[in-house]
Amino acid sequence: MRITLVGSRHFGVTTLEMLRQRGVDIVRVVVADAEDRLATAARNAGIAVTVQADPRLVVASEIAGGTDLIVTAHSHARISKEALAAARLGGIGYHPSLLPRHRGIAAVEWTIREKDPIAGGTVYHLADRMDAGAIAAQDWCFVRKGETARELWERALAPLGQKLLGEVIDYATAHDALPGKPQDEQFATNAPGLTD
Repeated sequence: MRITLVGSRHFGVTTLEMLRQRGVDIVRVVVADAEDRLATAARNAGIAVTVQADPRLVVASEIAGGTDLIVTAHSHARISKEALAAARLGGIGYHPSLLPRHRGIAAVEWTIREKDPIAGGTVYHLADRMDAGAIAAQDWCFVRKGETARELWERALAPLGQKLLGEVIDYATAHDALPGKPQDEQFATNAPGLTD
Protein backbone atom coordinates (compact mmCIF):
# COMPACT_ATOMS: atom_id res chain seq x y z
CA MET A 1 0.00 0.00 0.00
CA ARG A 2 1.61 3.24 -1.22
CA ILE A 3 0.34 6.24 0.74
CA THR A 4 0.68 10.00 0.31
CA LEU A 5 0.08 11.61 3.71
CA VAL A 6 -1.29 15.17 3.75
CA GLY A 7 -1.31 16.85 7.14
CA SER A 8 0.20 18.94 9.86
CA ARG A 9 1.02 19.30 13.51
CA HIS A 10 0.95 16.67 16.22
CA PHE A 11 -1.87 14.60 14.72
CA GLY A 12 0.01 14.47 11.42
CA VAL A 13 3.13 13.20 13.20
CA THR A 14 1.24 10.53 15.18
CA THR A 15 -0.47 9.43 11.96
CA LEU A 16 2.92 9.19 10.24
CA GLU A 17 4.17 6.97 13.09
CA MET A 18 1.01 4.80 13.01
CA LEU A 19 1.45 4.28 9.25
CA ARG A 20 5.13 3.42 9.65
CA GLN A 21 4.25 0.83 12.32
CA ARG A 22 1.84 -0.79 9.85
CA GLY A 23 4.61 -1.23 7.31
CA VAL A 24 2.88 0.65 4.49
CA ASP A 25 4.99 2.57 1.99
CA ILE A 26 4.69 6.30 2.75
CA VAL A 27 5.83 7.66 -0.60
CA ARG A 28 5.36 11.35 0.17
CA VAL A 29 4.25 13.76 2.87
CA VAL A 30 2.45 16.93 1.75
CA VAL A 31 2.34 19.95 4.08
CA ALA A 32 1.15 23.55 3.88
CA ASP A 33 4.20 24.84 5.80
CA ALA A 34 7.78 23.65 5.24
CA GLU A 35 8.54 24.25 8.94
CA ASP A 36 5.62 22.17 10.24
CA ARG A 37 6.57 19.42 12.70
CA LEU A 38 5.15 16.79 10.30
CA ALA A 39 7.57 17.97 7.60
CA THR A 40 10.46 17.67 10.07
CA ALA A 41 9.39 14.18 11.20
CA ALA A 42 9.05 13.02 7.58
CA ARG A 43 12.46 14.38 6.58
CA ASN A 44 14.02 12.70 9.64
CA ALA A 45 12.45 9.40 8.49
CA GLY A 46 13.84 9.85 4.97
CA ILE A 47 10.42 10.48 3.42
CA ALA A 48 10.03 12.99 0.57
CA VAL A 49 8.22 16.19 1.57
CA THR A 50 6.26 18.46 -0.77
CA VAL A 51 5.03 21.92 0.29
CA GLN A 52 1.66 22.88 -1.17
CA ALA A 53 1.72 25.80 -3.60
CA ASP A 54 -1.67 26.87 -2.18
CA PRO A 55 -2.19 26.09 1.55
CA ARG A 56 -5.94 25.70 0.92
CA LEU A 57 -5.69 23.19 -1.95
CA VAL A 58 -3.75 20.02 -2.78
CA VAL A 59 -3.35 19.52 -6.54
CA ALA A 60 -2.60 16.35 -8.51
CA SER A 61 1.07 17.23 -9.09
CA GLU A 62 1.61 17.24 -5.30
CA ILE A 63 0.49 13.61 -4.98
CA ALA A 64 3.30 11.07 -5.46
CA GLY A 65 3.15 8.96 -8.62
CA GLY A 66 1.85 5.45 -7.98
CA THR A 67 -0.05 6.45 -4.83
CA ASP A 68 -2.70 3.92 -3.83
CA LEU A 69 -4.31 6.02 -1.11
CA ILE A 70 -4.21 9.63 0.13
CA VAL A 71 -4.53 9.96 3.91
CA THR A 72 -5.19 13.35 5.48
CA ALA A 73 -4.32 14.06 9.12
CA HIS A 74 -5.03 17.55 10.43
CA SER A 75 -5.11 19.11 6.99
CA HIS A 76 -7.34 22.10 6.32
CA ALA A 77 -6.71 21.93 2.58
CA ARG A 78 -9.20 20.63 0.07
CA ILE A 79 -7.91 17.71 -1.98
CA SER A 80 -8.79 18.50 -5.60
CA LYS A 81 -10.75 16.04 -7.76
CA GLU A 82 -7.66 15.63 -9.92
CA ALA A 83 -5.51 14.87 -6.85
CA LEU A 84 -8.01 12.24 -5.67
CA ALA A 85 -8.04 10.74 -9.16
CA ALA A 86 -4.24 10.45 -9.00
CA ALA A 87 -4.57 7.90 -6.16
CA ARG A 88 -5.87 4.45 -7.11
CA LEU A 89 -8.24 4.17 -4.11
CA GLY A 90 -8.87 7.91 -3.67
CA GLY A 91 -8.44 9.39 -0.22
CA ILE A 92 -9.59 9.21 3.39
CA GLY A 93 -9.52 11.67 6.25
CA TYR A 94 -10.36 11.72 9.93
CA HIS A 95 -12.99 14.10 11.26
CA PRO A 96 -13.51 14.47 15.03
CA SER A 97 -17.29 14.17 15.04
CA LEU A 98 -19.98 11.64 14.30
CA LEU A 99 -20.48 12.72 10.70
CA PRO A 100 -22.72 14.05 9.28
CA ARG A 101 -23.01 16.00 12.57
CA HIS A 102 -20.63 18.94 12.98
CA ARG A 103 -19.15 19.15 9.48
CA GLY A 104 -16.53 21.89 9.44
CA ILE A 105 -13.36 23.24 10.95
CA ALA A 106 -14.58 23.56 14.57
CA ALA A 107 -16.25 20.17 15.15
CA VAL A 108 -14.87 19.58 18.65
CA GLU A 109 -15.70 23.13 19.75
CA TRP A 110 -19.28 22.73 18.48
CA THR A 111 -19.59 19.38 20.28
CA ILE A 112 -18.83 21.24 23.54
CA ARG A 113 -20.91 24.32 22.65
CA GLU A 114 -23.96 22.17 21.81
CA LYS A 115 -23.47 20.22 25.07
CA ASP A 116 -23.45 16.90 23.19
CA PRO A 117 -23.22 14.08 25.74
CA ILE A 118 -21.60 11.85 23.14
CA ALA A 119 -18.83 12.72 20.70
CA GLY A 120 -17.03 10.59 18.18
CA GLY A 121 -14.82 10.32 15.20
CA THR A 122 -15.26 9.37 11.58
CA VAL A 123 -12.90 8.21 8.87
CA TYR A 124 -14.55 9.27 5.65
CA HIS A 125 -13.86 9.22 1.92
CA LEU A 126 -12.50 12.54 0.69
CA ALA A 127 -14.98 14.08 -1.73
CA ASP A 128 -15.79 17.33 -3.48
CA ARG A 129 -17.87 18.61 -0.54
CA MET A 130 -16.01 19.13 2.74
CA ASP A 131 -16.59 16.32 5.27
CA ALA A 132 -19.42 14.86 3.15
CA GLY A 133 -17.90 11.68 1.66
CA ALA A 134 -18.96 8.13 2.50
CA ILE A 135 -18.19 6.86 6.01
CA ALA A 136 -15.43 4.23 6.14
CA ALA A 137 -15.32 3.82 9.94
CA GLN A 138 -16.90 5.50 12.93
CA ASP A 139 -16.86 5.18 16.72
CA TRP A 140 -18.06 7.23 19.68
CA CYS A 141 -17.07 8.27 23.19
CA PHE A 142 -18.74 10.05 26.09
CA VAL A 143 -18.05 13.73 26.77
CA ARG A 144 -17.09 14.44 30.38
CA LYS A 145 -18.97 17.17 32.23
CA GLY A 146 -17.05 20.45 32.08
CA GLU A 147 -14.54 19.11 29.53
CA THR A 148 -13.01 21.64 27.14
CA ALA A 149 -12.63 21.03 23.41
CA ARG A 150 -8.86 20.60 23.81
CA GLU A 151 -9.31 18.12 26.68
CA LEU A 152 -11.84 16.08 24.70
CA TRP A 153 -9.54 16.06 21.64
CA GLU A 154 -6.47 14.98 23.59
CA ARG A 155 -8.21 12.46 25.87
CA ALA A 156 -10.48 10.72 23.39
CA LEU A 157 -10.83 12.05 19.86
CA ALA A 158 -7.18 12.10 18.70
CA PRO A 159 -6.51 8.53 19.93
CA LEU A 160 -9.81 7.43 18.38
CA GLY A 161 -8.69 8.94 15.06
CA GLN A 162 -5.47 6.92 15.12
CA LYS A 163 -7.41 3.73 15.87
CA LEU A 164 -9.99 4.30 13.12
CA LEU A 165 -7.43 5.35 10.49
CA GLY A 166 -5.40 2.24 11.33
CA GLU A 167 -8.44 -0.01 10.95
CA VAL A 168 -9.31 1.47 7.56
CA ILE A 169 -5.69 1.22 6.35
CA ASP A 170 -5.63 -2.45 7.44
CA TYR A 171 -8.92 -3.06 5.60
CA ALA A 172 -7.65 -1.34 2.45
CA THR A 173 -4.43 -3.36 2.56
CA ALA A 174 -6.30 -6.66 3.01
CA HIS A 175 -9.15 -6.03 0.53
CA ASP A 176 -7.60 -3.54 -1.93
CA ALA A 177 -10.72 -1.41 -1.43
CA LEU A 178 -12.22 1.00 1.10
CA PRO A 179 -15.33 0.33 3.18
CA GLY A 180 -18.00 2.98 2.79
CA LYS A 181 -21.61 3.89 3.44
CA PRO A 182 -23.23 7.20 2.47
CA GLN A 183 -23.81 9.85 5.12
CA ASP A 184 -27.46 10.51 6.02
CA GLU A 185 -27.89 14.12 4.93
CA GLN A 186 -30.99 14.69 7.08
CA PHE A 187 -28.71 14.73 10.14
CA ALA A 188 -26.02 17.03 8.71
CA THR A 189 -25.04 20.08 10.76
CA ASN A 190 -22.29 22.65 10.21
CA ALA A 191 -19.42 23.50 12.55
CA PRO A 192 -17.93 26.73 11.20
CA GLY A 193 -14.98 28.41 12.91
CA LEU A 194 -15.76 30.22 16.15
CA THR A 195 -14.60 33.76 16.77
CA ASP A 196 -15.45 34.09 20.46
